[in-house]
Amino acid sequence: MQPPVNKKGFIQINIIVKDIEAAAAHWAALLGIETPKIRLNHLEGGPNYKYRGQPVSCDLKVCNIEMDGFVIELHQPVGGESSFQEFLDKHGNGVHHLGFEVGDRRDEVLGFEVGDRRDEVIRQLKAQGYDTDRTVGIYPGSSWTIVDSEEQLGVNLNIKPVR
Repeated sequence: MQPPVNKKGFIQINIIVKDIEAAAAHWAALLGIETPKIRLNHLEGGPNYKYRGQPVSCDLKVCNIEMDGFVIELHQPVGGESSFQEFLDKHGNGVHHLGFEVGDRRDEVLGFEVGDRRDEVIRQLKAQGYDTDRTVGIYPGSSWTIVDSEEQLGVNLNIKPVR
């Protein structure tokens, strides 16, 4: 049986921070790059955004640092319930999740379309005992699921279809 997640699909390290402006400046100095642009994301609760199975709204300050082959994504929660605020309250600054893209645009062997493969991976992880209801987000052209895997893996997973 094929494992649910392939290491070739690794795309992201997400770090939760209390002060994104300071963290972004420190990362820029460390890497010798321009300070990345920080943006405010609003996640509106409803059918397209759920946290712990419930539609909730939240706001995040976000910035991306492009690396070779993956992205360091900084998040600072700034309002509302979210996996990110939960993590900050519990742990403070730290790595919240590792992101993986799963499947191909069309996986001919398995016959999955992009979203179908993500859904199949989530079903497999749920069957293995992972909590797959931590966060589910759907946006134009893609989707993501934060899998609560801190106890088993020491970090959460973000499962996305291939863009």
